[in-house]
Amino acid sequence: MSTEVLSPNPPLAPWLQTQLRSLLTQRGHAWLLSGPSGLGQFDLALALARAWLCEQATADGACGVCGSCHAIAVHTHADLCMLMPETLSLALGWPLDEKTQDDLDSKKRKPSKEIKVDAAREAVSFTQFTRSRGTTKVVLVYPAERMNTITANTLLKTLEEPPGAVKFILATEAAHQLLPTIRSRCQGHTMHWPVFDEALAWLAAQAPTEGKAGALPAAADLHTLLAAAGGRPADALSRLQAGPSNASAQHWQALPKAMARGDTSALADWAPAQAVDALQKLCHDVLAVKAGAQPRFFSAKDLPTSKTGGPGFLALGAWSKELAASARTVEHPFNPGLMLESLASRARLALNAK
Repeated sequence: MSTEVLSPNPPLAPWLQTQLRSLLTQRGHAWLLSGPSGLGQFDLALALARAWLCEQATADGACGVCGSCHAIAVHTHADLCMLMPETLSLALGWPLDEKTQDDLDSKKRKPSKEIKVDAAREAVSFTQFTRSRGTTKVVLVYPAERMNTITANTLLKTLEEPPGAVKFILATEAAHQLLPTIRSRCQGHTMHWPVFDEALAWLAAQAPTEGKAGALPAAADLHTLLAAAGGRPADALSRLQAGPSNASAQHWQALPKAMARGDTSALADWAPAQAVDALQKLCHDVLAVKAGAQPRFFSAKDLPTSKTGGPGFLALGAWSKELAASARTVEHPFNPGLMLESLASRARLALNAK
């Protein structure tokens, strides 16, 4: 997800624009945009908020040139409350309240990865203030699954009966983690999954130029990176922006056989969460091929082969369960280096099991 403000009203991906147009025709004061990561929940949520607040909105969304659109572009709109974890607010350039910013600047504490209850209370107070412009106020909550039970309950009554013309947008990549009471008070919208070729064309248009000649990434590399992201375009773009596309693609293609050798260096530049995600995808594809299906994240030729037919379902199933358990605690590893070594060692055992 890009943190740069490119224009007062940056264009949406085609599949997001279609969804925005549909949402603007529907009524409701609270929407829950849900789906897996990489489908553009935040971009769609912000575009919807922008359209609701716009002074000259059309059926396609905000105009992009009015005072309201400009205020959102520079992150200063008084009628828009962005309820996010402090880490994400800092990454995306959205201002924090003065006390929180002072605490972080003075190193009294680290920025929170959760949506704090104090921020939720501020959001409730925000809904009770008089509008500064226009006819509505908007609270955007993202990622909504980062609210703990206390934070969610703080919002509950206001979400059910907001004062005045207040609207809520909750965007999430894990709707199942939200309280049922939160979900029941919102109208649901499931994010649309773009077809692979459409996502590939969009990715090519977004791809940064590489090298002195400003050449675009090769189509084959983009295809590899989009497949690595499971067809999720925003996730693929993040991977593309992290480094040269050819190096990223080659690294991904080499990963399965490197793991079969137990080569820890293949995971050296990744955070533990990234490593677990990649190994889960590898396990999925090896299981798929074992069952006679096509791999989803890797090319079949890049997967490790064995004269004995490869690992059995029992070994792969056990590895899959271990990876799922690791994913639940991966944000807090005691020693990231040791965890990566353990992951690589376990992958080697699983991929070479008879």
